[in-house]
Amino acid sequence: MEIEPENHDLCKKAFVLAIRDALAVVSGKWKLAIVCTLLSGPKGFADIERLLATISPRMLSRELRELEVNGTITRHKSEPDGKNRKYALTSSGKKLEKVVFILAAWGAEHRAESANTHQ
Repeated sequence: MEIEPENHDLCKKAFVLAIRDALAVVSGKWKLAIVCTLLSGPKGFADIERLLATISPRMLSRELRELEVNGTITRHKSEPDGKNRKYALTSSGKKLEKVVFILAAWGAEHRAESANTHQ
């Protein structure tokens, strides 16, 4: 179903519900950043933690669990003993790549505009 925001009442409601559904999956400070780290391929917990630099292990663990529950990422055991785990984007998670790049472009533009306004 393609949702057009400019259509009438029912479509407006469907559009808002779709936005709420998306935000329920990726809301928060770290989720899209975690997705971004996985765009280049599967990573272990320590790799993601290092790439994000300021996230606590507890917060990373919680965010990874939530992304897994929501079907955005999967967790695979990379060692027979199951100790090393790798996280990867699901097919649904990979579709967030466009969103990440569009949001990053908007963020850069917004930062530049805000800097110009506050000078």
